[in-house]
Amino acid sequence: MSLFNEKIKAGVKGRAETFNILEGKINSGDKTLWFHCSSLGEYEQGLPVFKALRTHYSKHKIVLTFFSPSGYEIRKYSPIADVVVYVPIDSKKNAKRFLDLLNPELTVFVKYDIWPNVLNALKSRNLPTILISALYQKNQSYFKFYGSVLRKGLFAFNHIFTQNEVSKELLESIGYQHITVAGDTKFDRVTDQLKQNNTLEFIELFKQDKLCVVAGSTWPEDETLLINYINSESTEKIKFIIAPHNIKSNQIHKLKENLNAKTVLYSEKDTQDYRHAQVFIIDTIGLLSKIYSYANIAYIGGAIGSTGLHNTLEAAVFGVPIIIGNKHTEFPEAQTMIDLNGMFEISNQQEFNSALNRLIKDDHLRLNAGKINADYTKKNAGAVNKIMTFLKIDSFIE
Repeated sequence: MSLFNEKIKAGVKGRAETFNILEGKINSGDKTLWFHCSSLGEYEQGLPVFKALRTHYSKHKIVLTFFSPSGYEIRKYSPIADVVVYVPIDSKKNAKRFLDLLNPELTVFVKYDIWPNVLNALKSRNLPTILISALYQKNQSYFKFYGSVLRKGLFAFNHIFTQNEVSKELLESIGYQHITVAGDTKFDRVTDQLKQNNTLEFIELFKQDKLCVVAGSTWPEDETLLINYINSESTEKIKFIIAPHNIKSNQIHKLKENLNAKTVLYSEKDTQDYRHAQVFIIDTIGLLSKIYSYANIAYIGGAIGSTGLHNTLEAAVFGVPIIIGNKHTEFPEAQTMIDLNGMFEISNQQEFNSALNRLIKDDHLRLNAGKINADYTKKNAGAVNKIMTFLKIDSFIE
């Protein structure tokens, strides 16, 4: 498959280097922790716990692994870890070699990436292993007659911290008992953002005193909605910031060419007059969480197509009303904010235009929806404290 897919090719190439990297950076006398994430989203979700453990285990070496190149490539220099590598393919031979090198005092998996061979090897060696921010639905294979291999992987965890009661009940239905409903660590991650300096001078100069719509993590189907809206509606007094998920130059330039409004790219900001532009396209990574602090309205991509909804809490924490597509069943926080009237779901161009126009024209609706989202994120923070308290009480950590 790597012959036909660049992403798979990157993963295959990266995994071939895993053991060489570990052998060069981990010594037999080192004490280690192992953090594993499937991709970038799980990394961001687990980061508050990783930070807490990094502080607690300041003398340990931390190994961070990813399955997906999209996570590894962006966070391969993460300051939270001493070593960042791809997780090896899950065979018994690889599991033995991996754990012989690491022998981690504590292993933390995030959400739902289950590797049965390595988990069972951890259990057989009595190495403490936890799963955080776990989220389950009854249609998943763990709860089906054919899911015995993955179920065995679940039972290798010493403790599972779930996001909600439904997940706890599903685990109990298959006989797993070591469960704490801690909530979703994503809330802790985004509330930490409020403590950061989120100032971006170039965004202030672009926005000025106008209403600003920020479209984050957009895909082509999301961008079609935005292009049609900007090109057809009366939007002269509105500023738009678009941060595509894919920042390949051909896609960025296609987006720019399809917009009739004056548009500037982030990569052009030193040579172009972006202050008088109407649309600012962010063709770089790492700025979106700060940019949301300037949003009056946010549109979050992924749920109008089949790619999966991106992180809505990054915008919600700043008190921003949010519009998303209607394909969000695996994201309970989205449905909750919809029920609370802080978020609005759409399924087509007409609904998108209607929702955005309502939020632009109705100040009370916009401000109230934003407050609902800010209150929701604040109320649900605290998962990290619950996890760390449990680990200390149950002697998982010293």
